[in-house]
Amino acid sequence: MQDNATEVTAAGIARLAGVGRAAVSNWRRRHADFPKPVGGTETSPSFALGEVEGWLRKQGKLAEVPLRERVWQQLAGHPDGPVTALVHVGCVLLLIHERPTVWLDISAGSDERLTAALPGALEQVLGPRFGTVSDARTPGSRAPDARTPGTRTPDAQTPDAVNAPPSARTGSVVHTPTGSQLLPSAPLLRGAAELAAETGARQAFEFLLGRHLDANPRQYTLTPAELARLMADLAGPARSVLDPACGTGALLRAVESRPGQELYAQDGAPELAALTALRLALHARAAVRAAAGDTLRADAFPELRADAVLCHPPFNERNWGHDELAYDPRWEYGFPARTESELAWVQHALARLADGGTAVLLMPPAAASRRSGRRIRADLLRRGALRAVVALPVGAAPPYNIPLHLWVLRRPDRTPVAPEVLLLDTGRFAGEARGGPDWQAVRDAVLDAWRAFARDGRLTERPGVARSVPVIELLDDDVDLAPARHLPPAAEADGAEQLTAVRERLGTTLRLTADLTPPPAAPALPARWPLTTVGELARGGALVMRTGGNGGPARVPVLTDHDVLAGTAPSGTLPESDEEAVLTEPGDIVVPVLGGGSVARVIDAETAGAALGRNLVLLRPDPAALDPWFLTGFLRGTANNRQASSYASTATRLDVRRLQLPRLPLDEQRRYGARFRALDEFERALRHASRLGEQLVRGMYDGLTDGTVAPD
Repeated sequence: MQDNATEVTAAGIARLAGVGRAAVSNWRRRHADFPKPVGGTETSPSFALGEVEGWLRKQGKLAEVPLRERVWQQLAGHPDGPVTALVHVGCVLLLIHERPTVWLDISAGSDERLTAALPGALEQVLGPRFGTVSDARTPGSRAPDARTPGTRTPDAQTPDAVNAPPSARTGSVVHTPTGSQLLPSAPLLRGAAELAAETGARQAFEFLLGRHLDANPRQYTLTPAELARLMADLAGPARSVLDPACGTGALLRAVESRPGQELYAQDGAPELAALTALRLALHARAAVRAAAGDTLRADAFPELRADAVLCHPPFNERNWGHDELAYDPRWEYGFPARTESELAWVQHALARLADGGTAVLLMPPAAASRRSGRRIRADLLRRGALRAVVALPVGAAPPYNIPLHLWVLRRPDRTPVAPEVLLLDTGRFAGEARGGPDWQAVRDAVLDAWRAFARDGRLTERPGVARSVPVIELLDDDVDLAPARHLPPAAEADGAEQLTAVRERLGTTLRLTADLTPPPAAPALPARWPLTTVGELARGGALVMRTGGNGGPARVPVLTDHDVLAGTAPSGTLPESDEEAVLTEPGDIVVPVLGGGSVARVIDAETAGAALGRNLVLLRPDPAALDPWFLTGFLRGTANNRQASSYASTATRLDVRRLQLPRLPLDEQRRYGARFRALDEFERALRHASRLGEQLVRGMYDGLTDGTVAPD
């Protein structure tokens, strides 16, 4: 009965049955016994998940609901909302992770028995893992040691802490839900436990959290995993780490686990702080202290002195507390202007560091050069607090259209103030189109330069990439810290010899393009072929249709929709999980479903083996029935795409099942396929020539302006 409390939309029903939304609309019109809406709106109704599953099975349209999909639909349609459901699931998964036998015992009976026993069992786990916010360390104190009386670590809990009632943890952001609160979640919790039995508790939570974040992209500003790992590596090993704007916990999750580690997190949204705490507790054995509240106005850890601080603060906040916090002791380097909220976060991070500790913050590039912040920047330089500014490539993190910066800071201790600051620019490692930067190249360049600079206090100049600049050179009227303004051009930056090589390659490509130019088109009468659709071919077994996933194994290159649109190599990543990824094979056809363009790509030997990214559909034709190039060519027809597309207010979505193609014998398919393949080669040559032409033009401009190329 509780299962009916979970609601599912028409889109969710389509995913359960593996059909398009149009099919669900047809079922509602044609079948009088189709479940009636129980919620939503007239234009977007919702249905009881249990009733929908029963109807689908009765109609033979659903042999078995995939466990992952069932649990996700239960979570997404939870009557109290997906975030509350995620918190309940996280609490139970932590119980399963740490005390699996307790879960097995209390889950054996009815839902009522389960939810009555859960609060007490959960408290036995939540109390020791999350403690209270007041457990933060006092100024100057060191990391707690399990041998010291009165200290608390994850592996050394006192009986009083283990048996503490919920009221004793009023400072914790993870509250033990009551039995009545848990009762609507009972079917979801049982499903999540089954999923944990298959994949592990941590992987199950990561999957559900990842799906929730993907389903609500405008609600959250995420820190990409590769960037989080780079920031954690810049901070170095640390036993206590703080993220004062934790969001969903990506930065703290990237920290290398150490014995006796303490992780502190705060966020203005209580639900995000709770999800972060649960995520971290499932990820590592560290002591987790999470709090909810406005960090700048109501700091939850005023006496903390952490070894490291990692932070992706909100950008361009005007209402950050300028009027209320004028005399706050954190402003050691100057009172930030109303427009300089990022410099308030910088000083908050420094105030929460132990002497000699390191902070790494993601910053907008304007913070390095705005005149309103020059006095604070100057004082950070004079006192040796700012150690490095790293310009990231475009596309490294949201907003993706600007090159964000990383600031590396250290709280001054008794050591002499360093006379130089490291400036790095990794803009050259930006990826093509929107595929993201070359993260391995970025990591290598940044960490190699930072470690050499941290060891020696200075860095031998690396033209175009890195330079250690004397502080005195930066203390002018502007105190501009943008790395590009202080780095000399790369020594090898498109000199005359390189430009000659580019020109020769362009000439060769243009000659190839001329050879590949299609011959004049012969006139013909419009064909009247019998047509079929991709959906009919899939049902008949002539091809297999798969969609991109939301997770997969680590270190597998991912083919993104942007790679397909730009004709580039796989450049994406997916969240690491045990979810089985869809791997491409030679001869597969990949079609983007967003954007409204007539694009399809045949997978070749170089691209084969990549995982299929989101917003992509893969078609795997039976070679005995379909020629892949014939199929690809007809899928790219403009009129074909127009009739198979649906339109929203801001986007166009392609229903691949509705794409049409003629019924032709295989020999005739191959004749068309040969011509479509020749067109594809011509298109690739044009694209390559365009890139070479842009490189030649840019190199000539740069060479003429920096003196490496003579005007004659």
